[in-house]
Amino acid sequence: MNPLLKHRTLSAAILDQLRKAILDGTYPAGAQLRQDALAETFGVSRIPIREALFQLDAEGLVRIVPQKGAVVSELSVDEIDDVFALRRLLEPRLLAASIPLLDADDFAHVAELQRQMELATATGDISRWGQLNADFHMAHYSRAGQPRSLAIVHSLLQTSDRYTRVQLSGTAGMERAVREHAELTALSRAGDIAGACAFLDGHIGSVHDDLIRVLNAG
Repeated sequence: MNPLLKHRTLSAAILDQLRKAILDGTYPAGAQLRQDALAETFGVSRIPIREALFQLDAEGLVRIVPQKGAVVSELSVDEIDDVFALRRLLEPRLLAASIPLLDADDFAHVAELQRQMELATATGDISRWGQLNADFHMAHYSRAGQPRSLAIVHSLLQTSDRYTRVQLSGTAGMERAVREHAELTALSRAGDIAGACAFLDGHIGSVHDDLIRVLNAG
């Protein structure tokens, strides 16, 4: 393997593991992520660790603090407002562009994601559910032909995942989301662009409102 490619692959693998550890609470808000300790844990040099931490900083999961290094970000109402406002701005636009081009294979993929989300709901697997939720949304936007917006939304969904885990402490929230996802897919399959986009906007907005209520309640 090309050494540069191998290095990038290693950095990506470390990024995935660190992101998962932050999302599942292994590294809680306020925890310091020391490059030397992480390098020893993963058995690598500090270079891929540093790259992974910079990417996590870009995703909002950590903050790079002078003299302290990387610190896991606190849960923030201001960030929730920002992330969900951006989602409501970008995701309906992507969905509108994508719906006319979605085909039978695309909807078969969506149906499989829906099935897996139902299974994750039944087993209370919030970690698995969060990833599937992002994949489900992205699958609906996959034909939009707007790679930059898609990349931004993918990042926003990853950030949202951390917050929705707070909201989905029980299965009721997951069950409601699965029902709403089924409705979104039905509208998209029917080619109802206006209806699907309006429903998506309401879906994102209701998740946002629920999160604010949960955080305000402590």
